[in-house]
Amino acid sequence: MVKRVAVILSGCGVYDGSEVHESSAVLVHLSRAGAKVQMFAPDVEQMHVVNHVEGQPTQEKRNVLQESARIARGDIADLAKLDPKQFDALIIPGGFGVAKNLSSWATEGKECTVRPAVETAVRAFHSAGKPLGLCCISPVLAAKILPGCEVTVGHDKESDKWPYAGTAAAVKEMGCKHVNRDVGEVHVDAKNKLVTTSAFMCNAPLHQIFDGIGVMVADVLKMA
Repeated sequence: MVKRVAVILSGCGVYDGSEVHESSAVLVHLSRAGAKVQMFAPDVEQMHVVNHVEGQPTQEKRNVLQESARIARGDIADLAKLDPKQFDALIIPGGFGVAKNLSSWATEGKECTVRPAVETAVRAFHSAGKPLGLCCISPVLAAKILPGCEVTVGHDKESDKWPYAGTAAAVKEMGCKHVNRDVGEVHVDAKNKLVTTSAFMCNAPLHQIFDGIGVMVADVLKMA
């Protein structure tokens, strides 16, 4: 049976949308596994637009769905139209768009809210016993929506290799379990059918991030 996988994007670009390399890695690994993919994104304005050369916000306005379509090569749908019954699994790549456009994590941390359409999708897949794959910063969505779940965002001690390790502490403060894993590894929360991996939360070579995402995709498909 061909596995049908929904992928939620949050824009295009690490600082204000989906991380492009992570999104591409997810799509390549799903393609290699023979999965049928449909991408979705919310039809809303981005929190802000970042000049990726300077790393600074601009006065420009952009739409999350339209920007995500750049990664999807135009083959994308409004998140409001996602029907979980039509899919076997859900995957959400990382990037600051997760923290800015899919939730308010970037400004509110553990007190954040998750965009209703995103929360509805995550809850629907979870309640139906369908697996979820989350990488980089996106595991915080599960931590917020699924109390008591287990995730990894890499390591919990900050270093040059793990510059965002403080996120692990926030996950714990939200009542969830954080499990330290290296960039090429995943953590599988079998009870919640949740597979997470650190990706660019780790300062690692691109091929290691690509391979870690491949493990995540493979484990998601095994449970689908």
